[in-house]
Amino acid sequence: MKLRLIGLLLLFPLLTIAQDSLYVTKLLKEGKRQPAHTCLPIFYATKLLGVPYGVATLEVNDTEQLVVNMRSLDCTTLVEVCVAMSLTTKQQSVDYHIFLKNMETIRYRNGKMNGYASRNHYFTQWISSNERQGIVREITSTQKPFTATQKLDLHYMTAHPQHYRMLRDDPHAKQLIRKYEQEESGRQINYIPRAQLNGSKSGPLGIIKDGDILAIVTKKDGLDVSHIGFAKWSDGKLHLLNASQIHKKVVLEPMTLYEYMGKHPSQLGIRVIRLL
Repeated sequence: MKLRLIGLLLLFPLLTIAQDSLYVTKLLKEGKRQPAHTCLPIFYATKLLGVPYGVATLEVNDTEQLVVNMRSLDCTTLVEVCVAMSLTTKQQSVDYHIFLKNMETIRYRNGKMNGYASRNHYFTQWISSNERQGIVREITSTQKPFTATQKLDLHYMTAHPQHYRMLRDDPHAKQLIRKYEQEESGRQINYIPRAQLNGSKSGPLGIIKDGDILAIVTKKDGLDVSHIGFAKWSDGKLHLLNASQIHKKVVLEPMTLYEYMGKHPSQLGIRVIRLL
């Protein structure tokens, strides 16, 4: 009986991986049948509504591996999964291995997985890496509604390595991550302040399109962004389609983004990133 239980435990990860690959392939086949004008990130995110929220969904191995978990999503993995599926569909593919390659491309520094430090841990790093690869573009301006600025000072991870299982006992990874933090620090970012988010689609806020990635700027020391999701217009008001820790699942937030952020004093505004 004990040997049988051990065998089942060893088999379980293989079964879940197979389930994830089958589910992704099913979604990709549905996506490929959509009209050319379909907003693919919103199409795929809508398919994932109701998936349970998960914490530290990538921190499951002793060494960095390309993890795909469709059974539990956090805000970042929801965005990554939907972007990777969108890229795969734009490539006219339903191949799970192409999807995996796209996941590696967007999740890791310059598209290559090379240990824990190579993951784009800060969302600013994620943006920079994917801009260099021609995958996304940050929408910004010095004009309305981008009237606020954030001077980047990234240091949260290396100041609190005890919070990261694969970092706390790896001085080399800590050294690399500190180097990458310093590369982004000092930059000044224009963003849309919270007060501007009460506007309508017909005003300056209309620069935001359905499916844009919205990165919520935080005033928490050492961080740049505290939460991400997709923009979705409804009745002329901006909402966030996201993996929600509050609702404990993937949801289209019923409150407008302005109302939602009003309940979170540490959230200052949003950056806008568009899939090319």
